Formats: sequence, C-alpha cells, structure tokens
Amino acid sequence: MRIGVCPGTFDPVTYGHLDIIKRSSTLFDLLYVAVLHNPHKVPLFTVEERVEMLREEVEDIKNVTVESFSGLSVEYAKQKNAIAIVRGLRAVTDFEFEFKLAAMNRNLEASIETVFMMTSSKYSFISSSAVKEVAEFGGNVSKWVSPRVAALLDDKFRSRER
Repeated sequence: MRIGVCPGTFDPVTYGHLDIIKRSSTLFDLLYVAVLHNPHKVPLFTVEERVEMLREEVEDIKNVTVESFSGLSVEYAKQKNAIAIVRGLRAVTDFEFEFKLAAMNRNLEASIETVFMMTSSKYSFISSSAVKEVAEFGGNVSKWVSPRVAALLDDKFRSRER
C-alpha cells in the first residue's frame, strides 16, 4: 500500500491546499492530511477547528484521512508507514525553503521521499495569511476558500470585535 502524508498548518484551508490534496490523493492508496500543531505559530483557528474544517472539505475523497500531529513531519510519516511527504509549491520563492526542509527530512529518514507538487496557476498567489488578512478587513475571500471556510473566517473575526 502506497501511503502519503500531506502536512501543513491549514490556517485556514484554501482552494490551493485542496488542489494539492485532491491531486496528490490520486498518487497514493491512502493520503494522510496532517494538521500541524506548531507551538511557534499562533494560528487563528485551533487544531481541532482546522481538523474539522479539513474533514468537511475532503469528505468526498475516500482515500484521505485528516489527523493532527505535533513534532516532525518526517516522524509522523514514519509512524504512518508513508513512502512520501507531499509539499505544495506556489512559486519559486517557496522552493528554497522547501528544498532545505526536504534535505533535512531525507537526512533524518532516507526511506521517505518528498514529492513537490506545483499548485494550479489560478491558486499560485493564495496563502492562508493573505486570506486571513483580507477576511479580517471585511474583504471577499470567496474566490480562495469554500463558502463554509469563508463563514468560519467571518465568525472568527466578528467574535474578536465583541
């Protein structure tokens, strides 16, 4: 069985993330979408909220399982008996960081490959950070996230105003 891991913060999940998840799900018998709990980041959504958000977004993809994890992605992948970690690339600027990360992971666990997947060009400029900023100031994010995620962003920012 070919198992892949697609790790990330997903704060929030965007159409760019979903593009990578859907396309990479065709490469593996089982794909774990692994929501990272990173103590060095202060996300807008809790880990539990991000896991639930992703589960709803990928419920129609039968070979995708969403879980959370903390620690190293390569260790999580090793625990899942994965053969690869999937990383999405939006632009050349992502490559240098991702290349270093892949080299480190390869050094830590040579049996796990890193698969780089370019996001579709229509999503190449989207980042969760940019989506959050637009949503925070009342902008329309419906081109970049699902209606469900847009509503969650709206709720989150409205509750902060109270």
